[in-house]
Amino acid sequence: MIKMEQVSKHFQETEALKEVSLSVRQGSIYGLVGSNGAGKTTLLKLLAGIYRQNSGKLAIDAQPVFENDAIKARTVFIPDSLYYFPNFSIEDMALFYARIYPQWNQARFEKLGGVFNIEVKRRIRALSKGMQRQVSFWIGLALMPEVMILDEPLDGLDPVMRQKVKNLIIQDVAERNMTVMISSHNLRELEDICDYIGILHRGEMLLQKDLDDLKADVHKIQIAFSGEVPPALLQDLPALYQEKRGSVLILIVRGVYEEIISRMRSYHPAVLDILPLTLEEIFIYEMGDRGYEIKNILY
Repeated sequence: MIKMEQVSKHFQETEALKEVSLSVRQGSIYGLVGSNGAGKTTLLKLLAGIYRQNSGKLAIDAQPVFENDAIKARTVFIPDSLYYFPNFSIEDMALFYARIYPQWNQARFEKLGGVFNIEVKRRIRALSKGMQRQVSFWIGLALMPEVMILDEPLDGLDPVMRQKVKNLIIQDVAERNMTVMISSHNLRELEDICDYIGILHRGEMLLQKDLDDLKADVHKIQIAFSGEVPPALLQDLPALYQEKRGSVLILIVRGVYEEIISRMRSYHPAVLDILPLTLEEIFIYEMGDRGYEIKNILY
């Protein structure tokens, strides 16, 4: 559905993306995460056809995106910084988009009004940040997109509305096979809805994996010995992160679960526990392995 091959983008002397490749299956939700300034917004704007890559190939349904009206008619991009025409009401903006997007669904727009519950005559610029964000989803979902590109989409929404919006996105993915590309710093929320994760850092893609596979590949281990920690243990199992808490050693290691446990048991520990890892922890430890580290934060 979405395919990038060796895509690079620079702005004067700044190289925002460096030969980035990714693939997003139709009907999936791809979560893009990364450090500040990693190039996430640049990548999303390339997908939306706002920017044009300097090199490499970028396609949606095997068609180039930039200046392709047919692809843009099937794509919705909701940016981090929203823009609405001055003095336009929700109804005015809906009429504007209805004239541009051939797949506009007026019946759906009216039905979604019951979800967002904002008077359509209200001027958008007079609404709060969170309500403006709701309007972007209200209109965006009424456009019946085949591809939805989202940059920090839930910022400003209250917890109840966040869940409503996530449910609407998941429903469209399940029922209409919509494809979603979403970037957010709220990794807990990405963990709820994404089935594939890509980590971008300094313009380069560090890794891409199915979320379940990513979690299965990184393990948080709590181990203790009746005496000193065997020196060979840390050489045998290089850790992304390690921390000593009294007699207990916390290790974050990457590899096959069964092999790691088998090797650790060979050192006859007094305590050996496997602790669950969140996507946020995986991200922090992966960044630490790349020199973007945080120490003594996660417990």
